[in-house]
Amino acid sequence: MKLFNKESKKNKETRSLPMSKKGKSALTVYSALVLMLCCCTTTAFAASDPLTVINNLSDFIFGLIRAIGMILLGFGVVQIGLSLKSHDPSQRANGFLTLAGGVVITFAKEILTLITG
Repeated sequence: MKLFNKESKKNKETRSLPMSKKGKSALTVYSALVLMLCCCTTTAFAASDPLTVINNLSDFIFGLIRAIGMILLGFGVVQIGLSLKSHDPSQRANGFLTLAGGVVITFAKEILTLITG
């Protein structure tokens, strides 16, 4: 059984889809705007102190980690609430573990500064 007929592909014609003059001009303007916004970039100057750059990057990464921890905190609270409603002890244990993990992840920066001094 042949799924693809190679001869029929060779004989097919390709033609462009019809587009009105108004559509062509709108596409041209849109393309020009996208190219101007993407290609016209500004120069980014580095800070004079390299430690400032490292500290800014560290703050950004710990901000992302804090956001993930907050999501886990919320998910843990929802799990605990659902387990209390359904009287499921294993789901309750998972909820408390998720809640505790969310607290640790949320306060990871503070915990690390306490450990390192």
